[in-house]
Amino acid sequence: MQLNDLRPNKGAKKARKRIGRGNASGHGTTAGRGTKGQLSRSGGGKGAGFEGGQQPLAMRLPKLPGFKNRNRVEYAPVNVSRLEAKFNDGDVVDTQSLVAAGIIKRDYVLVKVLGDGELTKKLTVKVDKVSPAAQAKIEAAGGKVELPC
Repeated sequence: MQLNDLRPNKGAKKARKRIGRGNASGHGTTAGRGTKGQLSRSGGGKGAGFEGGQQPLAMRLPKLPGFKNRNRVEYAPVNVSRLEAKFNDGDVVDTQSLVAAGIIKRDYVLVKVLGDGELTKKLTVKVDKVSPAAQAKIEAAGGKVELPC
């Protein structure tokens, strides 16, 4: 057997249907579209989402008010009561120590300390944001807040 003897199997290659190439082809005149009507015309038929004239689903559904701010920054909230419960006097509170204490799950999230609860321990807080109430409680307990530049 030679390379020039190779042929595709019988029926493996089928000629494409040549529409609108004369009546002798068997697909001339109406080109397989039938006679008259919307679907026989060029550009005929209705678009996707057309529901036979009833109001389409996309128009029946309610439109939500407002918008989503694409520049919104999400912070993981941590209250000072959690810091009181999980840290000792003189500890440094940063994202790694918060993960180690089990307060947040990942060390790459942005953290904001909020002022709910009481704080009696002297802590050094190094996180992304601190609310004014939390900062007042941390400083009142003798700690300090170091925010990133």
